Amino acid sequence: MAKNYLYNLLLTLANLLFPILSFPYVSRMIGPEGIGKVQFAFSFAQYFAIIANIGVPIYGLKEIARHKNDFQARSQVFSELITIHFLACFSLSVIYLGVIFTFPYFADNRDMHLAAVLLILMGFTYIEWLYSGMEQFRSIALRSVLFKIIGLGLLYLFVRDRSDFRVYLYIMIFSFMGNNVLSLFMTRDKVKPVFSNLQLRKHLKPLFFILGTTLAASMYTDMDTVILGFLSNSKTVGLYTAAVKLSKITLPFVTSMGVILMPKVAKQFADDSMQEIQDTLSKTFNFLVFFAIPVVFGLALLAPEFIMLFSGKEFLPATTSMQILSLLPLIIGFGHMFLYLVLVPAGKNREMFSCVLGGMATSLILNILLVPHFKAIGSSIANICSEAVVTLLYVYFIRKYYRFSYNWWLILKALIAVLIFIPIIYFARQLSMPLIYMVASSVAVCGLMYLLLQLLIFRNPFVFEILNFVKAKFSKVQA
Repeated sequence: MAKNYLYNLLLTLANLLFPILSFPYVSRMIGPEGIGKVQFAFSFAQYFAIIANIGVPIYGLKEIARHKNDFQARSQVFSELITIHFLACFSLSVIYLGVIFTFPYFADNRDMHLAAVLLILMGFTYIEWLYSGMEQFRSIALRSVLFKIIGLGLLYLFVRDRSDFRVYLYIMIFSFMGNNVLSLFMTRDKVKPVFSNLQLRKHLKPLFFILGTTLAASMYTDMDTVILGFLSNSKTVGLYTAAVKLSKITLPFVTSMGVILMPKVAKQFADDSMQEIQDTLSKTFNFLVFFAIPVVFGLALLAPEFIMLFSGKEFLPATTSMQILSLLPLIIGFGHMFLYLVLVPAGKNREMFSCVLGGMATSLILNILLVPHFKAIGSSIANICSEAVVTLLYVYFIRKYYRFSYNWWLILKALIAVLIFIPIIYFARQLSMPLIYMVASSVAVCGLMYLLLQLLIFRNPFVFEILNFVKAKFSKVQA
């Protein structure tokens, strides 16, 4: 468990660092319009790829976890699911090509959309669910870090000016697909492909439930960029993309616990170990509250500085959007916890579908009403509202079936503690420091003061657990 956490921490750090190292460079090289064109092409293809997944990553993780110690059964399930996934990817690729060749809207950048078809056609090579189900996070982390480094190097070498936005898209596709293809070739000691007596039909019912959930979820997680692209222009999409990327930059960190704990919780549900599930949920809840709330306040208060630092002056109009979207780490963090630590391992597929339907309806209605008048700000409001609706519906269904409890007072204590950020950041702005020093010093001082308030004033037991863990590890190293 400790090793899995360390490897997942490595992956989380890579997911945090890669946008920090790549997006400031590429946004300055190709500008808001170039970013908008690339993001629209990528998001539009990714939407089809998500549908082609038909729920295999979520369903597959759960099934592999069930057969983790049975090589033959694991191989059978893997072969059946990857066959279904391949057929879905091929079918959706044909539909995608029909769309981009039928509608004139795609004519100007058709070469980009043709390249992006690889995200759909090769989508079946995404088999991280196999490694996650077997709790082999080392392989996932090392491969991901490797291709992030390669992608970063290619970015610095070949994206040099505004005309290179197509190259940026091709590098994104290479990084995304290269990792998947390598993971497929590394399965030889984990599964043995089966080509006869495949029982595909038995998986279709649960997969179609998850497909509906995935489809509805993609409508509110990915379609905001697509709708914004259709109803506005590439520059607006670029500004919105900058706001979203900066607001979501900490998401890998606040959602990291769910990835590690889901196989464990799935077994606890199978064993009906409700007290153990409660303990897992309580620790995850404490972790989320402690880290996500200061992240939200920090992103909102320092939004202009973050945009200037990571994207440049051209992207400053995205400040309001980023301040709205700064709520995402908290809302998605809780949603991720409720989904992957309760609803998915408990097999509540119908309830998940109802939740994301609510999010989809909210997203579509608000995007259509707000985007024509408010552009990127309208998309930001729609994004936050749809994520909030989904998370609240998760809570509703969990309370319907279970009696899990959470220490809600921790939220109030964290909110009081982060108020110290306001004078700290105000004072830092008055010092007229270089931008990078102003941001770094503000983050450091805010973090230190928040930690001290939680430790000395609120006596947060979670902080003491962290300190005891660090102390224990330090003692072992010295010994």
